[in-house]
Amino acid sequence: MKEYLQHITSPRDLDELSVKELDKVAEEIRKKIIVTLSKTGGHLASSLGVVELTLALHTIFSTPEDKIIWDVGHQAYAHKLITGRYDEFSSLRQYKGLSGFPKRSESKHDILNTGHSGTSISGALGMACSRDIKRKDNDVVAVIGDGALTGGMAFEALNHAGHLGTDLTVVLNDNEMSIEENVGAVSSYLTKLRTEPMLHQIKEDIEELVNKIPAIGSRVIKTVDRVKEGLKYLVVSGVLFEEMGFNYLGPVDGHNIEEMQKSLEYAKNLDGPALVHTITTKGKGYKPAENAPENFHGTSAFEIKTGESKRKRPLPTYSTIFSRTLINLAENDKDIIGITAAMPSGTGLDKFRAEFPDRFYDVGIAEQHAVTFGTGLALEGSKPVVTIYSTFLQRAYDQLIHDVALHEAPVTLAIDRAGLVGRDGETHQGVFDYAYLRQIPNFTVMAPKDENELQHMLKTAVNYSEPISLRYPRGMGVGVPLDSKLEELEIGKAEVLRKGSDIAILAIGSMVMPALEASKGLAKQDIEATVINSRFVKPLDEELILSLAAEHDQIITVEEHVLQGGFGSAVLEFLADNKITDVEIERMGISDEFVQQGSQDILLEQYDLNKSGIENRVLELVNNRVDKDD
Repeated sequence: MKEYLQHITSPRDLDELSVKELDKVAEEIRKKIIVTLSKTGGHLASSLGVVELTLALHTIFSTPEDKIIWDVGHQAYAHKLITGRYDEFSSLRQYKGLSGFPKRSESKHDILNTGHSGTSISGALGMACSRDIKRKDNDVVAVIGDGALTGGMAFEALNHAGHLGTDLTVVLNDNEMSIEENVGAVSSYLTKLRTEPMLHQIKEDIEELVNKIPAIGSRVIKTVDRVKEGLKYLVVSGVLFEEMGFNYLGPVDGHNIEEMQKSLEYAKNLDGPALVHTITTKGKGYKPAENAPENFHGTSAFEIKTGESKRKRPLPTYSTIFSRTLINLAENDKDIIGITAAMPSGTGLDKFRAEFPDRFYDVGIAEQHAVTFGTGLALEGSKPVVTIYSTFLQRAYDQLIHDVALHEAPVTLAIDRAGLVGRDGETHQGVFDYAYLRQIPNFTVMAPKDENELQHMLKTAVNYSEPISLRYPRGMGVGVPLDSKLEELEIGKAEVLRKGSDIAILAIGSMVMPALEASKGLAKQDIEATVINSRFVKPLDEELILSLAAEHDQIITVEEHVLQGGFGSAVLEFLADNKITDVEIERMGISDEFVQQGSQDILLEQYDLNKSGIENRVLELVNNRVDKDD
């Protein structure tokens, strides 16, 4: 049987293929994606759902002259396979391999770097307006999922595009899912469109009838227009996209290449913005992913036959411990509320939802709303716990300042996936939160050294009277025993884990245990290090830091975070403000760059943020001091 995919080096190779042959290419793409991701992990369900849509797009539009922008981009694997990256596909999401998202530096067919939802229409509209200014004639297409439409930025862009009336095609990939089941009024509206297949046919029939009426005066024409509009509203109340200025086409079967080609060609030839509403199945062609798409949104390596993960987790994850602790606290405190932005299972709040459905809110992909919503709850006496990945909380920065901190609202931010998260690359590394939180007045910023301390910090946070955050890493805990009785920590108080006379190591969060292990290795080389579990980035344990500066000639700070504005900067600033100049300060962390993809272990080693890296840096510091003394 003839194979096609491995011979496709450019989308233009698709132009000579029949629809039947394109269907065969779709089968080969699915097989390649499943086999590859069973080894590398990745975003499986979303990529399997858009294979035919991808082929239809690339046969109607000609990239890179035409621009196709994939919102979020985790569904772009088929796009990568037909744009010259077949031979490299096995390196997907691996260290120095192909990115799991579109990346401009990787291919001329990747138009916009993506990774967060809701950006595609804004970027596409900007490119379309630039095209018009420069009097070019290329097409611009944004492909966005129904889940991303729960985010405000997408509607801001739709509103602007409809107002401008510029030529732009938006493809709405509607699979009734974001990472989990979609929530909100927009999702309900799209469901209504899906269940009214007669909508588009009635609209076309009326337009055809109107066009056949002889020109008998503007009064009659206006009357017919009113009838047409009335029937349109009769079929579906509130024709959202057309009222926003878009020509609405659909719903279209997103797995029928020929239908998709016809709809896209029609949209391409329309004047003004068009929205093609396509219906797809997340996980299409792989039964385990079709049956449980939420489990195959982002997956580790898995067994193809069963879909079972190959990754064994002998220890519970930080997210699991957070979830259990929040449930335990909520059993005795009816004011505790759980909030997430479309990530209930990823954050562990799905278990909270099962126990306390009336105290759980999934606001959709709307981090800004989640934070201000939490403020409203807090100001009325509730104890909201807003649980968001570090990289996504960045989207709510203004709300953190204007709505939470300015009101001194007792909102708890549970910042999951903080630090180096690995293979999703630079758009997902959670390495900026210390910096963007500690500069905000009224905020307390803390990070646990292990999963047991996470429990105590969560109890501390929900009972605190001001804004407070705790950040914890992706993956398993370190395996310490868990206390059954939880205590509130003293705000701003660090913990001395080990005393030494040669150097002081101030570590925070996930770096505390590697620092402690490094100190044991240093002791074998006759270097005695004081090790501090700092616990708080803000407020610092100022009294302890001053005593350490008085007792040690050298201090080293360690954080899984960028150096600019982070924990080490806070220590350095405090010492400078107190005119402490006779102690040498070294900061360990992530340099001024975006962290590329790779396993967490590889990336931690790259930045010396592991036992051996810390040990070697301390040795270098101490030896340099000895050389200077000599």
